Amino acid sequence: MPLYKVELIRSARKEFEVLPLKIRSKIIDALSLLARNPNSNLLNIKKMHDKHDLYRVRIGDYRVVYEIRKQHLVVLVIKIGHRSDVYRR
Repeated sequence: MPLYKVELIRSARKEFEVLPLKIRSKIIDALSLLARNPNSNLLNIKKMHDKHDLYRVRIGDYRVVYEIRKQHLVVLVIKIGHRSDVYRR
């Protein structure tokens, strides 16, 4: 299986930068696994019911919301944050 490129939209990058270092490290590990397989069984991944083609991976109390662009081999991270905030619009 080819490697996917992981990209963060600007707002997701800003959300990532303000997280505690320990959480950022765990998110980097998860993104590394997503690059190898965006549907990995090693991560707690769920397809989001109310969002078309969006997935979320659970990392403790934090969530990473992303979409898979198979035609370009890209995992596009849309949002990163605490579970109490990440699902709000």
